Amino acid sequence: MEQSAEGRTASALFAGFRVLGLFSNDIPHVVRFSALKRRFYVTTCVGKSFHTYDVQKLSLVAVSNSVPQDICCMAADGRLVFAAYGNVFSAFARNKEIVHTFTGHKAEIHLLQPFGDHIISADTDSVLIIWHIYSEEEYLQLTFDKSVFRISAILHPSTYLNKILLGSEQGSLQLWNVKSNKLLYTFPGWKVGVTALQQAPAVDVVAVGLMSGQVIIHNIKFDETLMKFRQDWGPITSISFRTDGHPVMAAGSPCGHIGLWDLEDKKLINQMRNAHSTAIAGLTFLHREPLLVTNGADNALRIWIFDGPVGEGRLLRFRMGHSAPLTKIRYYGQNGQQILSASQDGTLQSFSTIHEKFNKSLGHGLINKKRVKRKGLQNTLSVRLPPITKFAAEEARESDWDSIIACHQGKLSCSTWNYQRSTIGAYFLKPKELKTDDVTATAVDITSCGNFAVIGLSSGTVDVYNMQSGIHRGAFGKEQAHKGCVRGVAVDGLNQLTITAGSEGLLKFWNFKNKILIHSMNLTSSPNMMLLHRDSGILGLALDDFSIIVLDIETRKVVREFSGHQGQINDMAFSPDGRWLISASMDCSIKTWDLPSGCLVDCFLLDSAPLNVTMSPTGDFLATSHVDHLGIYLWSNISLYSVVSLRPLPTDYVPSVVMLPGTCQTQDMELPEDTIEPSDEMIAYDSPEQLNEQLVTLSLLPESRWKNLLNLDVIKKKNKPKEPPKAPKSAPFFIPTVPGLVPRYAAPEQSNDPHQSKVVNLGILAQKSEFCLKLEEGLVNNKYEPALSLLKELGPSGIETELRSLSPDCGGSVEVMQSFLKMIGMMLDRKRDFDLAQAYLALFLKLHLKMIPSEPVLLEEMTKLSSQVEENWIHLQSLFNQSMCVLNYIKSALL
Repeated sequence: MEQSAEGRTASALFAGFRVLGLFSNDIPHVVRFSALKRRFYVTTCVGKSFHTYDVQKLSLVAVSNSVPQDICCMAADGRLVFAAYGNVFSAFARNKEIVHTFTGHKAEIHLLQPFGDHIISADTDSVLIIWHIYSEEEYLQLTFDKSVFRISAILHPSTYLNKILLGSEQGSLQLWNVKSNKLLYTFPGWKVGVTALQQAPAVDVVAVGLMSGQVIIHNIKFDETLMKFRQDWGPITSISFRTDGHPVMAAGSPCGHIGLWDLEDKKLINQMRNAHSTAIAGLTFLHREPLLVTNGADNALRIWIFDGPVGEGRLLRFRMGHSAPLTKIRYYGQNGQQILSASQDGTLQSFSTIHEKFNKSLGHGLINKKRVKRKGLQNTLSVRLPPITKFAAEEARESDWDSIIACHQGKLSCSTWNYQRSTIGAYFLKPKELKTDDVTATAVDITSCGNFAVIGLSSGTVDVYNMQSGIHRGAFGKEQAHKGCVRGVAVDGLNQLTITAGSEGLLKFWNFKNKILIHSMNLTSSPNMMLLHRDSGILGLALDDFSIIVLDIETRKVVREFSGHQGQINDMAFSPDGRWLISASMDCSIKTWDLPSGCLVDCFLLDSAPLNVTMSPTGDFLATSHVDHLGIYLWSNISLYSVVSLRPLPTDYVPSVVMLPGTCQTQDMELPEDTIEPSDEMIAYDSPEQLNEQLVTLSLLPESRWKNLLNLDVIKKKNKPKEPPKAPKSAPFFIPTVPGLVPRYAAPEQSNDPHQSKVVNLGILAQKSEFCLKLEEGLVNNKYEPALSLLKELGPSGIETELRSLSPDCGGSVEVMQSFLKMIGMMLDRKRDFDLAQAYLALFLKLHLKMIPSEPVLLEEMTKLSSQVEENWIHLQSLFNQSMCVLNYIKSALL
C-alpha cells in the first residue's frame, strides 16, 4: 500500500487481498515435468505474474511474484521458468521468486528458447542474443535484417548439437550453429510466413506452421517435405504431437478450433470445434500420455483426454473465468464464500473466495433451451441471449425452484436461473399484453422469501411474478408505475413495502400485497440506481448529479445526503451492519461514507474505473470489478483485525492511487524503522483520571481493597484457626548440613538471651508511620495526594491499622486526625475516588466515634464533611431517580 503525504495509507479501511477468476491470457502456456515429484506442471500467464498448476488435479501450486510490466512470452526448462516483459526477461526459481534478470535488448522480446545452460532470446527487431543463465552474461548476439529475415519462431532440433532452427515472417528458415556462429543452411520455405515450429517424434523431422493455415512436415536433414496438411481456419498458432503410440498431430487456429491429423493415413481424423472461444494460444500433448493441454485468451485452461474409439478428445479438467469484462457482481448467500458474476460474454458464473475447485459456471443464457438441446446448437451465437446487465439472487428457496432473476441487454423478458443445478431456469418473465419492441427490462429484485420477482421496465411498468410458477401476479399502478424509465426496484424484508424509482425524478412507495400507492416523493435529480439494506430499512439512491441520498423507509424521509463524486456512480454497497455506504464512481474512486456521523471516512483511487462493488455478508471482504478487467478483486476489511480511526476526511483530502491486488495473497511489507512516521490515526485513546471536574469519579481499585473495611473484625473472627499448628512428627526430607569438606548436620539455633521477654515492645509500635508523617506535612502545605497514594497501596488490614494509629492512644494526635478529615474533604471537593472517600470515612467513624465529640477541632471538621457528603449524595440520588424513571417507562410503555 502506498503512503500519502499525511503519512496514512491510501485506504484506511481496505487493503488489496487477491483477484479471483484469472487463469490465462493470449500468451502460450508452458508444460514442465518435475523429475523429483514425477508429475507434470503447466504454467499460464495472467498479466504481470504467472500461475503454476498441477496437471493431475489442475490445482494451483504457486503464483509468481509480479513483474513491472505485462509478460509477453514465457519458456521453461527443468529448473527455471523464464518470463519476458518489455525488453527484459527474468528467470524464476520455485515458480515464484526472480533469481536472474537479463537486460540488453532494445526492443520487446517475443521469443524465448532454453538451450542447456544457456537461453536464447529474440526481439521484434530480429536481434537474437544467447545468454549464459547463471552468470547472466551475453554469449553471442546475432542481428538480422528485418526486411529480409524477421524472426518469428525458434526451435532446437533434437540431437542437433549446438544448432537452432529459425523461422521468419518472410517464409525462409535458417539453421545455425551457435557455438561456431555459422549459418549452416537456409531453407527457401514456402513463400508464406512461419508461425510455429515443432519437433516431431522422429529425428530430423520438424513440423512447420504457416500463415496460410498449412502444416508442413519437413525433413531438415535432406530438405524434403514429407507431407502437407491444410486447415481453413487461418494461421497455425501452435502444433503438438502425441507420443503415447498414436501418430497424431494437433494444430491450433485463431478461431478456437483444433485439427487432429493422422500422420500414417495423412488425413484429418477429428475436429475439436470451439475448444476455446478465442484463438488457441498454446497446445501441448503430455509426454507418453493421451492428454492435451490447451489455453487461450478466453481466460480458460483446459485438459482434454483422448480415450474414445475414434480418437476424439473429451474435456477432462478445466479452469475457466470470464472471457469479457464483467457487467455485475454480487455476493450469493450469507456465508460470504460465493460471488455471482455476469459478463459481456453472456455467461453467469460463481466464484469461490475459498478455493478454485468450488467455482462453477451457470453457462450461457439460451433462448430456447429444449430446442437447442434437441438440435445440438449450443455453440451457435444466434440461440444465445445477450449479456446480463442486472440480476438479483436469493438463496431462501434455491433447493425448491429458481433463485436468480436476470435482465438482459436490450431484452424485454427476464430469465430465471437455478443455482443448485447450475443452469438457466424454466421461465422467461415478461408481460403478455405488451407488444412494443423497444421496451426493455431495466431493474429486478427478488423478495427475501424467494417467492416473488419484481421487474421494472423502461416503459415505467413494474410487474410482480411468482418464481415457482412464472405466473404474472400483478402490476403497480393503474397503467404504469412511472412515466419514465424504472431505474430501481426494491422490496423490504417483510414483503410489506415496495419502493420504485423512475427516471422522471419520482420515488414511490407501494403496498406490496394490494399494489396501492402509499407515498410519492420528488427527488432533486433523476435517480441512477437504488439499493436497499433490508435489515435496517435504509435506502441508498445514487442520482444523476453525482450525489447520494439516504432515506429511512419507515419515516420516508431523507436522513443523509452525500456529495463529492466527480463522475457517474456505477454501484453502491452497504456494510452488513448498515453503518457504511460504499460507492464506486467513474471518477476512479471508491468512497466509504459513515451513516451515523454522515461523514466521508475513507477514499482511494484506482487505475481503472470500478464498475461494481459488493460487500461480503460477513464483512470480511469488499469485492470490485473494473472497466476492461476480467477478474474480481478482493479487498480485506482492515477494521476486523486492527484498530482503525474513522475520523472524517478533510474537504481538501487528496486520495492516493492504489494498485489492484494480484492473484496471490498480499504479503505485508516490512518498512525500515526510520521510514515509519508516527501517525495519530492509530494511537489508542488514553482516558484521563477524571473526564470533568463536575463528574463524580470512582477509583480504579478492586472492590476487595475498600468494600469490606467495616467488616474486618467479622472476617478475622471467621478465618481464625481452630487449633494452633502442630509440629511435624517426622524429620524433614532434606536434613540441613553445614558446608565443608566433611559433611556435618547443622545444630538447631538457640537464643543467646534465654530471659528475653515475648511481650511486644511498645516503643517500637509507638513510632509514627510514613502515612502519619505525610498527614502532618499535609497540614503545613495543604497537599494530601502523597498520603492518599500511600493509603491506596495498602490492603484492608493495613488500612485499618493505619487508621487506628491516628488516635493519641496509639501514637497519633488530634492534629493528625484533623489532617485525615481534611484529606477526605479534599477528595469530596474534587469528586475523585468517591468510593474510597466513603469507605475510609466510614471506617474512621467506626474506630474514633467516641472521641470526636470531646475534641472541638474534629467536631468542626466533621460538620463540614457532613454537609459535603449530603450535598453530593442528593445530587447523585436525583440522577439515579431520573434514570430509574426513564428505565421503568421504557419497560412498561407501549411503544
